[in-house]
Order: sequence, then C-alpha cells, then structure tokens
Amino acid sequence: MTIVHTSRGLAAFALAALPLAVAAAEPKPDTAAEATRLNPMVVTAALAPRTADESLASVTLLDEATLRRQDPTSLTDLFRGQPGVDVVTNGSFGKQSSLFLRGTSSAQSVLLIDGIRLRSATAGSPAWQLLDPRMFERVEIVRGPRGSLYGADAVGGVVQLFTPEGEEGDPQPRVSVGGGSFNTQRYSASMAGGSGGTRYYVAGSRFDTDGQPARRGGDDKGYDNTSGLVRLSHTFDGGAEVGLLALRARGNTEFDGGETDFVQQVAGVYGELAITENWRSRLTLSESRDESDTLDAFGFSVFDTRTQTARWENTVGLGVHELVAGAEYSEDRVSSTTAYDETTRDNAAVFAQGLLDFAPVAIQAALRYDDNQAYGEEVTGSLALGYSLDRYHTLRASAGTAFKAPSFNDLYFPGFGNPDLSAETSETYELGIRGQYRTLFWDLAAYQTDIDDLIAFTSRDGRFSPFNVDRARIRGVELSGGAEIDRWTLAASLSYTDPENRDTGNRLVRRASQSLRLDIDRELGDWSLGGSWIAQGYRYDDAANQQRLPGFGLVNLRAGWQFAPLWSARLTVENALDKEYATARFFGGDDYLNAGRAAFVSLHFGQ
Repeated sequence: MTIVHTSRGLAAFALAALPLAVAAAEPKPDTAAEATRLNPMVVTAALAPRTADESLASVTLLDEATLRRQDPTSLTDLFRGQPGVDVVTNGSFGKQSSLFLRGTSSAQSVLLIDGIRLRSATAGSPAWQLLDPRMFERVEIVRGPRGSLYGADAVGGVVQLFTPEGEEGDPQPRVSVGGGSFNTQRYSASMAGGSGGTRYYVAGSRFDTDGQPARRGGDDKGYDNTSGLVRLSHTFDGGAEVGLLALRARGNTEFDGGETDFVQQVAGVYGELAITENWRSRLTLSESRDESDTLDAFGFSVFDTRTQTARWENTVGLGVHELVAGAEYSEDRVSSTTAYDETTRDNAAVFAQGLLDFAPVAIQAALRYDDNQAYGEEVTGSLALGYSLDRYHTLRASAGTAFKAPSFNDLYFPGFGNPDLSAETSETYELGIRGQYRTLFWDLAAYQTDIDDLIAFTSRDGRFSPFNVDRARIRGVELSGGAEIDRWTLAASLSYTDPENRDTGNRLVRRASQSLRLDIDRELGDWSLGGSWIAQGYRYDDAANQQRLPGFGLVNLRAGWQFAPLWSARLTVENALDKEYATARFFGGDDYLNAGRAAFVSLHFGQ
C-alpha cells in the first residue's frame, strides 16, 4: 500500500483537514483555558516552559484527555502513526519494540520519565513496550536533534513521559478494572492530594494477558506487568521545593523460544531554590535500571544495567530573555552473565542555552560538551530562529548536531565488540511553519538529517565486528493539525520519510516511508464516541531491500459512558477490521504477527 499515491488515502486526509482550513480565519484563543488546550505548554523542547508555537520545534503533545479517551494497552499503540513516528514490534503485548523518530533508529532517540533517562546500556535503546500507559498523564514527543540539551543519542528526538502530580485539596481516589480479548485483565488504582504545600500521588497497576502467537501456527505468548509509582513534593514558604519520584515496573514476557523476567525502574530526588529573584537553581540525583533475566534455547542469561546521574540546572531570567546552564555527571554499570571486557563508564558534561526574544524574532542557541570514558569527547550545538509573520503564523528554521553513543554490546561484547568505535554523528536542518487559531492549529515541517560513522557489523581485517562504516541521509516532510469544534476533537498527521543508506542507496531497514493517522472523537452528553485510522506504507526487513513487508491500515474504535457522578465505563476495539499485519520478520522468514481484533471493557471510579 503506497499512501502518497493512493487517492482514497489522500481524500480521507483532505476531508479531515477541510474543517481546519475552513476555520483558519478564526482569531487566536480568547481565554487562558482555550490557549492551554490548543497551544499547550511544553518543556522538553527547550528545557523551559514554552507554548508549542514558541518552542521553535516540531513537538506533539498527548495530554491526559487523549490518554483517557484512547486508553491504550501499550505505549507503542499510542505512538504508532504520530507525526514523524514509526513503530516496529516483534508481536503484541510486551514483545520487543522499536520506535523510529524521523527515520532514525530506536537507539538514536532518548526516553525520559520526569526528566530521568531510561534505557538499556547494553542494547543501547529503551524497552518502550514494558511501561504501562496508565502510569502517565501526558507525553511530549520532540522531533529533531536535542544533543545540545540531553547529550548522547538525541539524534532523532526526545520522548518524555510525565507522571501525575498531586494538587492541594482533599484526597482524590481513582480505581479502574477491566479486561477483554486474549484473556486480558487490567487493574489500576491511585490516590492524589495535598495540604500545606505538600503534594502527593501514589498509584499501582496490573496488566495480565495470555497474549497471542508471535507467528502463524505458534502458541500464545503471554505478558504480565505490575507497576507502582510514588511522587511526593513540598514547596516551602520562601519558594524552595523538594521532591522525589519512584516508578517500578516488573513482570514477564514470553517469546518464541523463551521468556524474560524484566524490571524497568527510575528513582530520583530533587531540590530547587530561588538564588535571586531571577535565578532558580535545581539539583536532581537519579538512578534508572533496565534488568532482564532470560531463559531460552541458549540457556539462562542476565543483562542488568544501571545509570546514576547528577544534574545541576540553572535558569536565569534577563527581562524577556532567559539563560539555562548546567552540568551533568552520569555513570553506567553493567552486571551480566556475559563477561564484558568493561562493566562501567562515566560521562561528564556541561551545557548552556540562550532563549532570546526580540519580537517578532526569537532565537534559541545551545551548546554542550560531553567527555565520555569509553568513546571520548563530543561537542554538540543547535540554533533555532523564529519569526512571527502575524498573530497566527510562526515561521521557524533550525540547525543542530547530535551523536549516538556506542553501546556496551558495540564496544565490549565478548568476541564481537570493538573498543575503538567512535560515536555516530549527525547534522540536521529543518524549516517549518505553524498556524495557531482559536479552535485549531496546523504545523508543516521539512527536514534533512545526515548521519556519519554509522555503526554496522561487517568483516574487516579478518574479524566480524561493529565498525564505523555507513552513512545515512534522511529527508522528510510532516504535516499535522488538530481542532476542537463544538464537541468534536480532531487530530491528523501525514508523514513522508526517505531514510537512505548513502553507501548502498537502499532504504534503511524496517522504516516505512509514508504514514497517516486520523483521530476523531465526539462528546454526546454523557456519552463519547471516537476512532483512529492509522495507515502506513511498505517497508523492508533487510538491508538489501529484498524482503518487503506490505503496508497496512488499522481502525481503532472507542466509546465512553459517564453513567453516574464519578463513575464511567469505556469500550475500546483495537484493529476493529481484524487486519493481519507485520512490521518485522523472524530470521527464518516468518512474520512477527501483531494482534488481530481485540475488545476491552473497563469500569472507572474517580475524577
């Protein structure tokens, strides 16, 4: 299925965009509530609160209302088809997943949870599939390089998950129970509140499913996940603030040939102090863990990685301008049944960013220096310029560099690692324009990313190891929009990506070039109805572009009923047309099958 040349797909997108175009002449929001909803405040793009149009970045916000409406069983379901986002899964329900931002690999993007980075230091990428969406209240997806702010691996962008924060007032309980297809059961409960400057949020969840076969003729492959979250903060009379966060997910996932017991965990404490009226300083101490114990045909293996980080961040207000500067120190540790040549490495960094407002011109400039024990020194920078054409339209242009760090597997895996590897480096250029109106917005961006020293396994000097041998060029265009008209909520995105290996001319493995997503929801008194249509073009499962996986279209449906004060019920039907599709293959050539039609019902109590 080729979306760009499919008249039906283009017609559907045009129809979705029609009300946006018709309303384009409407003025900007008249109230603070409307402005927040349609032009939300985001913090990931610039390390400081900025509205979406002021961020000078391509950013997508998935807020609490969106998460509640869609009620996804996994984060990958939520991400699929979002602007510039491609998701590849080795099956459904807790199976290995990769998230490609603008055609870059899963290891070339950063995952943050409330500012704390989570990833596997051995594999080099996050386990996106092992986090329960019900633990989070909002998601920010920033596309484009952010190495000058976040360091290694922020080549394609940054995804940040935010946990709920309690508010002053009486305790607010929330309980949800549900289940559905594949003998799936879902439970969650939380309590939030605050008093006297202290705010708290405590939550727990359980997900358990028999799953489905990973390939035709196979047995069901189950998955369970038990998660807990504690968030606590206190603000003193003078404005100083202290807080802590602890999130832990633990469970088991089965796959063809074995099973894995896993732990995903982040924990941190912070203190923030007003040094002067215009200078705030924040210190965060954190730890993240990615742990897996696997039993398969090769035996029993353990891969546990731990990252401890100290980050000091200072924000100084200079009239309408703002300066952000700080330092960061982190240490990775590996504990494994595999005897790595090295099991620790540290990284020290300093960074600074200027946010300058010369209305109608805005400038954002950032610079970061990293010194890593394993692969040496890296300097990254970025420059973004914004120009307000009028009250409704903002033009932006940006350039930035980034790098992807070689993982412990790349450097030190026994018999295969290459300790002489350098980091992959990239340059990205982007041009975009955003229209912001009272009931809608639209955003158009075009970009090019050039990546050098890509790490690939190849034979050289009589050994098969990873070497810095490949180059890539990724070009793309993204169009996205959203609207709230009467009781309708609409979101649409269309992405075209050309991810090319410059040495072979072939498309990079498992990337789809074309992607479309349309979300429509309608409030009908105590009822709500909605649906999502996601369509993606074909992709190749091999570097030679010989194994082609066809494109697909998915329809997800949902309905909600507020049948009493504080009580509601929700029905979701994922892949309602029972489409058989795959985004990856086994080495033997069989497709990794994703779930067919799946219905889930849930009952909720609380606000």
